[in-house]
Amino acid sequence: MSHTAPDRHWSKVELLHETVANPNIHIKGRRSYYSNAWSGSFEESVVRYLYGDAYSLKAWTPQWPIDQLFIGDCVCIGAEAVILLGGNHTHRTDWFSLYPFAEVILDAYQGKGDTVIKDGAWMGMRAMIMPGVTIGEGAVVASGAIVTKDVAPYAIVAGNPAVPIRKRFPDAVIEALLALDVYSWSERKFEALRPLLCADDIEALIEASTRYDQS
Repeated sequence: MSHTAPDRHWSKVELLHETVANPNIHIKGRRSYYSNAWSGSFEESVVRYLYGDAYSLKAWTPQWPIDQLFIGDCVCIGAEAVILLGGNHTHRTDWFSLYPFAEVILDAYQGKGDTVIKDGAWMGMRAMIMPGVTIGEGAVVASGAIVTKDVAPYAIVAGNPAVPIRKRFPDAVIEALLALDVYSWSERKFEALRPLLCADDIEALIEASTRYDQS
């Protein structure tokens, strides 16, 4: 009688804190992952046009400040997702010509600001995050969505451009979750209360958090 190994799964999980080397990518915690069963690594295939990886270090030298990428803890990133950086890619839509002529390249570039994917967010397969966007805590970006604007905490967005579909929980529950600041808990508290995090009883979670802090 054969038994399937308990750690087998249809995807290949790449823990970002173990693999990311680019100093312009900032990983919080030890749980965020990329599901890379059908593509290259996170830095090879997901993060685009961010100076500091093995390719860009050899290929070019930036002449402007580098927008940063911040990824929280417990972030799940689906296969073939894209996090697009590099500002406006030197294409000025307010100029008559979009072309990045060499003599005006410094003026042509416009940064978009840092890109932030907060704790507990989930990016579906082939989703795209445009430069300078913030994905809120616990938010879901549907497969194939193209996100051009900030996404609120615990919202679900889909489409091109991505628009809110619904909230994962009522406003009062979202406010309570944000107030609990779950992803800033100590490792010991997080693990102790993890069964309640993998559930939907907010009152029980609040009560357990209070008891833990008092003890």
